[in-house]
Amino acid sequence: MGARTGAQFLEGLRRTRREIWVDGERIEDVTSHPKLRGGASSLAAMFDRQHAHAADCLYSDPASGQPTNVSHMMPRSGSELRQRHAGLVRLSEGSMGIMGRTPDYMNMKFAAFASAPRVWAGADGRNAQGAENLVRFQRHLAEADISLTHTIIQPTTDKRTDSRILGNKVTIRKVGETADGIIVRGARVLATLAPYADEQTVYPGQPIPPGATEYALAFAIPLDTPGLKFLCRDSASSPGADPFDKPLSSRFDEQDAFCIFDDVLVPRDRIFIDGDVEIYNSMRETGYAISMVTQSTIRALTKLEFAYGLATRMAELIGDHSPTTTEMLGELACYVRMTANALELSLEQAAERADGIWFPNGATLEPMRAMLPVWMPRVAEIITLIGSHNLLTTPSRAQLDDAGLRPLIDEMLGGADGVPADERAAVFRLAWDFVGSSLAGRGFLYERFYLTSATRNKQMMQRFFDRSRSRALLDDMLSRAAAGSA
Repeated sequence: MGARTGAQFLEGLRRTRREIWVDGERIEDVTSHPKLRGGASSLAAMFDRQHAHAADCLYSDPASGQPTNVSHMMPRSGSELRQRHAGLVRLSEGSMGIMGRTPDYMNMKFAAFASAPRVWAGADGRNAQGAENLVRFQRHLAEADISLTHTIIQPTTDKRTDSRILGNKVTIRKVGETADGIIVRGARVLATLAPYADEQTVYPGQPIPPGATEYALAFAIPLDTPGLKFLCRDSASSPGADPFDKPLSSRFDEQDAFCIFDDVLVPRDRIFIDGDVEIYNSMRETGYAISMVTQSTIRALTKLEFAYGLATRMAELIGDHSPTTTEMLGELACYVRMTANALELSLEQAAERADGIWFPNGATLEPMRAMLPVWMPRVAEIITLIGSHNLLTTPSRAQLDDAGLRPLIDEMLGGADGVPADERAAVFRLAWDFVGSSLAGRGFLYERFYLTSATRNKQMMQRFFDRSRSRALLDDMLSRAAAGSA
């Protein structure tokens, strides 16, 4: 079929009876329920967007010949990397980078996974069937253009013991086997996009210890598989709100869910790893982490550019050209430029893997994993500081439409240089939805932890950073000092 339209995406959601719970209610139709339809519509717009910007977002799949989303591409040249990059930028613009788990995120991961079947098979080919299943599933993902969610983190029960994995009766594990497949039980987090996904996948996240064979699992199953349940967080979608009043939360609540596997049967042809700890712990060799950070950084850059534009416009509307505000806007501009530079350098220094697949230079993007979780909360803080009490003096659409109130609002709530009150209100309501609403609170948490915490990523940088040049420079200076030379 190739790239789907928004209508086809929504119809696919309506056809399946998945178990999605939101605010204590099981949702029968995620496309029409007030707490979910905004997100469904925005995701549908993403599918339409790939056709509206087909020159950037679609390519002719070599295997099927069908127009296919670029996020499924396995680039075989630097120019194909740039082609994919342009498409990912276009897709991120659909939500201004606010939706972090649009389908292209998982598409990129599975393209990387499927580009290296040798890793899934193992050095001796012992998991050849799992590798074949994985490659076949990735073809299904691309050719049917399905929406995929995932869960890779075990739930937190007791931080003193959770990391041991062995004996953990909460996180997902294999508990049985039948002629048709394996039975899995347990839970994982965090299934972002779950209400809007066609399939659910489990694959390696953090390494697991030797002997944890029942936890070494990777597979994919449809969301309507019996026993698969999703407990979503409280809705942040502002059901019934006028888009003028809630321009972001009425559209871009992608949802997050606690995923329960209640003795779920995974068919044999959907199993990618079953009990092989060594293969489970070797997934970085596929290049999926580079693909993940690439998509995430492109999405983050769009969000940073949007935030900079928003903050700048806020300052203009209230005539704030003070040194303090100018400095804060310059700080935002630095975040934008540094992120853009990292992405451009990753493309300039892209390299070909031995099998002909091209990847951006992951080393240029690794710092983004540590710094974006720090920068994004600071962005929200800057917008809050610039907005101040003005974020709370934003007339609603109903107030603007009231014949008695409108003249007073026009008289007293306009902006600098004669900006109309409704224009000022639109900007500051947008800003409040970006930093102060329920969706903004979720966004704050998401940005802090969506590629694990800044703390962990800094520790990983220190652990694996190439120290050779730094040490050489230090040793050189120490030798000069000892010799008393210049």
